[in-house]
Amino acid sequence: MADKMHLLTDEQIQQFVVSGYMTVHADYPAFFHADIYRQIETVFEKEGNLGNNILPRIPQIGQVFEHPHVKGALTSLLGPGYVMNPHRHCHLNAPGGKGQRWHKDCYVYDHNLRHPRFYWLFGFYYPQDTTPDMGPTGILPGAHMYKIISDVDASKSTESALQLCGPAGTVALVHFDAWHRATENVSDKKRYMLKFQFARTQEPQQPTWDHHSRVWVPVMGDLHPEVSQDVWRWLCGNAEKTETGTDGTKADLVRALSDQQEAVRLKAAYALADLGDDAIPDLIVHMKKETLSHIDETTAKTPDNAHGTNPTPGCAAHGLIVMGAKAIPALVDVLCDEHWWVRAVAANVLGRMGKGAMHASSALLNAMQDEHWWVRRNAIEALGLTGLSSAEFVAALGKAVGDEDYRVRRNAALALAKMGTKGGSVVQALIPMLEDENRYNRFYATLALRRIGTVEAQEILLDRLFVSRWCPITTNEDLY
Repeated sequence: MADKMHLLTDEQIQQFVVSGYMTVHADYPAFFHADIYRQIETVFEKEGNLGNNILPRIPQIGQVFEHPHVKGALTSLLGPGYVMNPHRHCHLNAPGGKGQRWHKDCYVYDHNLRHPRFYWLFGFYYPQDTTPDMGPTGILPGAHMYKIISDVDASKSTESALQLCGPAGTVALVHFDAWHRATENVSDKKRYMLKFQFARTQEPQQPTWDHHSRVWVPVMGDLHPEVSQDVWRWLCGNAEKTETGTDGTKADLVRALSDQQEAVRLKAAYALADLGDDAIPDLIVHMKKETLSHIDETTAKTPDNAHGTNPTPGCAAHGLIVMGAKAIPALVDVLCDEHWWVRAVAANVLGRMGKGAMHASSALLNAMQDEHWWVRRNAIEALGLTGLSSAEFVAALGKAVGDEDYRVRRNAALALAKMGTKGGSVVQALIPMLEDENRYNRFYATLALRRIGTVEAQEILLDRLFVSRWCPITTNEDLY
């Protein structure tokens, strides 16, 4: 096995964009995965399910995600600065397991809005050979951009489903917005699956895979080529779309934004983006309408928002994102809307434009002072995605890591992590966050200090390490 990363090809990236998944194999010797399986069995028998601590308890699992095939695929999809998030879970599907309903996971209790331009991926690792009868994870390929499916009851849904199977060492990389579920285990074997999460920390500047051609090659079964090609352009570092014109009149497309079918609305929004400036007022009006008509879903526990944290924005918002810089003036005006949820969605749309929304930085800096936490959270995230690193922004982040809302604090720390040493003037402000009431915020404070990387930041991290170090071989049976 070579140490060099195995980067993905253009074809593999395009297949992932369309289907929302791929599998790779950490082809270590069979005894490597067998040993992980044995350790998991021991932990479950004697200590139970350790949740997030499964990795420090069995550090060998970390080597799976350092394998050249796995690391190369993650680098290809998320860029070289990606991060493993602190939430992970070992899922046991025992013989007789009845399976789950179709659902989408939350972004570790943060309030991201879902979008095909993906920043997060699942990594599903199987430490044992896994066959269809053992209840592997099932997904609905190509449905990740949909808010609604035919039925969340798997016995009634009409979408084509796929079971993610393979030999020990199989790692399925899955779009975070994918509809998925544990399937029924009708075998006499236990099925373990270790769920990890990985996130992009920088906007795409250029392809990070084995890239040879910018040409989009149509993929069989692609229900939304307009969406797929937008994601492809974004991954290649050029999200701006050239206006090409579109079939149908503007009036027809605007009417289609109110169609009962989500697929029709989505196609209409992307088609309106092709029309250019003339479509902006209509997209803004419909963005506001869609946003306010679904406000109850911002915290509702629905199948696509199972924890009440990650609603899916309306289709008009997608169209505005695709339009890029030309839509910025209208969106800046919306940042002053009377309703907090409309302001929050406008900030999210600007953020999804990445560096192209730099011209909105002044308005987004003002939005960091908004009375509603969701607007503040989205404004900080958006500014971080633009790549802004001004002294004014750094100072504002130094205050935001002490915000009363944990989601604002988290995204402030993440924005500091993205800018590296440029955030060095506010490292002292991160120290209280190392003791944050939210376990994941403690991670993001640590990540920010690590990425800032100054001597002062490193000293703070080392002091923290000596206090919080975990010993993976200490158990109830071997305390000393």
